Formats: sequence, structure tokens, C-alpha cells
Amino acid sequence: MILRPMYMNRLKPFVNTPFVKILTGVRRCGKSTILLMLIEELKKQGVSENQIIHFNFDSMKYDNIKDRKLLYKVISEKIKPNVKNYIFLDEVQEIENWERTVNSIMTDFDADIYVTGSNSKMLSSEISTYLTGRYVSINVYPLSFSEYLDFKKSYSNENSFNRKDDFAHYLKFGGFPAVNLRGFTQDEAYTIVKDIYNSTIFKDIVQRNKIRKIELLERVVKFVFDNVGKTFSAKSISDYLKNQNRNMDVETVYNYLSFLEKAFIIYRCSRYDLQGKEILKTQEKFFLADPAFKYSVLGYSPKSVAAMLENIVYLELKRRGYEDFVGKAALNQEIDFTAIKKNEKVYIQVCREISSEKTEKREYSNLLNIKDNYPKYVLRTDEFSEGNYEGIKTMHIADFLLLDEF
Repeated sequence: MILRPMYMNRLKPFVNTPFVKILTGVRRCGKSTILLMLIEELKKQGVSENQIIHFNFDSMKYDNIKDRKLLYKVISEKIKPNVKNYIFLDEVQEIENWERTVNSIMTDFDADIYVTGSNSKMLSSEISTYLTGRYVSINVYPLSFSEYLDFKKSYSNENSFNRKDDFAHYLKFGGFPAVNLRGFTQDEAYTIVKDIYNSTIFKDIVQRNKIRKIELLERVVKFVFDNVGKTFSAKSISDYLKNQNRNMDVETVYNYLSFLEKAFIIYRCSRYDLQGKEILKTQEKFFLADPAFKYSVLGYSPKSVAAMLENIVYLELKRRGYEDFVGKAALNQEIDFTAIKKNEKVYIQVCREISSEKTEKREYSNLLNIKDNYPKYVLRTDEFSEGNYEGIKTMHIADFLLLDEF
């Protein structure tokens, strides 16, 4: 088991506190393993095995537990009196009204509770109703570039690594832990990811939302995957389908996009008006939970690399707690990312290469037109001389991803 310190460090301050710890994220991103890491840490600290209660509701072992009352019964029967009980409920969204059970367990017993889920209904109004002020949420993502390097060290006999070659591999293979446990071939890696994709589509979207026109859902997915990093609207998708002699109204498209978001397959990135300082509701961008989703469904193409570079930077900002926006400046200029966290802000342009003076002017001038003192970056993957250009930092994307702070 390879440690992921970032998530352990986020969990540890809340151990033995009266909050339910909720880990959410796409299937197979490592939530279950993080729970196991915490269980091992508790044992090292002297917590007895019989104080730990662990259910994984993806297992058929617990297939008979369908409702909150039965869940309460089986948990309460395992609870030990006069000691703290540590309860781990993995993929708990499979149990209807689970949050009411968790609330009752917290009320009735001395329990420290951790749950995971692969659907954003985990943070719905029901949780706010029954666990008001009594939970903390931690989003879990596939491996960062830094974590990928840690995984590679665990199975590789190499003593040194080339950050550019490693980044190219990470870009192509993605960050799902299962893909990075050993040196899989490209076909093997995409087979693993395609299985994750298929199970997520079926269990968390088709089955849960009772979708009958699966072929139309798949067309929406492929449109989104093929247009990562581009601004578009639900109407754009509806018109695209109409051109393919497939009719789907805009409201249904909105619903399908919402289902994909709730399953953490895609993330919505809104535009932010840098002058008016307001979030714009039209022509959003969408990014994927992992680049390998696109390649496993549509096949790998070097032409798609530029969009996937943006995707990787977007996810890194999310991991670090930033709220990401596409920055809209004056004269229809666009900043790839305006990332905001409390009082911090960072502006980022991402490009594969700068091969002409025109491209250079576009990438830098948009940032130069922003008259504040927050950090500004141009990130690229070609050969260049690192340094600052009128306060704008130019870096290889791999180096940016490995920064301790931006």
C-alpha cells in the first residue's frame, strides 16, 4: 500500500472529532485505500482491532443491507461499549437514507465515523439536513504528478527519473492508482480505465437515473470528451446531435451533463469576468476526472495533448483547494485559469509550445493586461529559457506541478 500523505494530512486533524468525515470522488481514485491507510495508522496508535468497524458496500457481502434501519442494526450490533468505536462505511451511497443512520449512530454511541462515496449526492441537501454542522468533506482525485512519481518509484528499478519523460507518460496514462501500480502497456492501462468508465456510467448514471436511451448518453459523453478545454453550451450539444439525426432537447442535455458531474467523471469550469468580478453562466468549459478517460474511450491522439495539458493543470488546482475559472478579460481575451482560494489568486496560461511571435504575444499579453500583483504563469512543454517576463513566470508544466506552493 503506497501512502498518499496529502489526504492523510487532511484527515488527521479531524480524527476523534465529532464530525463525519466524507471522502468523495470518482470510482477507483483511491478513497477505499485512504480509509485502509487511516485504519493502519489508528492501529499503530494503539486502537484495538475490535474497535474498528468496516463495511465496503461495493462488496456482495453486504448486498442484503438496502435501507438505513438494517444498516443501523448491523452497526449497533458490532459496537463495543465503553470505548471509542471507529466506523468506516465505504461507497455508502448504495444505502438509501444512510445519512439518517449515521446521524443516529453519532447520537447514540461514542463513534468516530468515516464514509466514502462516488456520487455527489453525498453532499446533497439531505446530508445538510441530518448532519448540519457535523461533517467535513474531502474531495479525492486520481494521482497527482507528484504522487505518480511516488508510485513509479515503488515498482521501478530505476534510480533516477527524467521529469519530461515521466510527465509525458503521466499525461498519456493518467493518474488512476490501479494503472500505476506497475508498468502496464498502453493497451493494458486503457483497458483498466475503460472498465472504470463503464462501471461508473452503468452504476452511477444509467442505473441510478433509470436512463433508457444509453446510446444518446454515450454520444453526449463523446462530445464532451472530444471538446475538453473548449467553451460550449448544452445547446451546442443538442445542435450537434440534431446534425447526426438524433434529437435531444436542451433540458435533457443539461440533465446528462449533471449526471456526469455527480459521478465525478467531468468537472464544470465556469467563466469569470475579471472586470465585473462575477461568474458568467454561459459557454462553460468541462474537464475530466482523468485524461485517460478520454483516451480509453476515444483513443489516444497527439492532437488532443494541448487540451489534456489544461486538464492536468485544472485538476492540480482543484487538489490544492483552488476554485478554478476561465478568466474573461477585456476585448474577448481569455485567461486559461483564474484560480481563487480565500485571499489568494493565481493566473495561468497553458500551452504545448510557443512557436511564433504571434503565439508568444497572445499568451503573455493577456496576462500583462491584468493590473494586479497576484502570481502569473505561462506553462509549456517545449524547450525554452526559464525566467520571468515582466513579472510573469515561465515554467515547464512538470515543474509547476511539483511546486510546494504557487
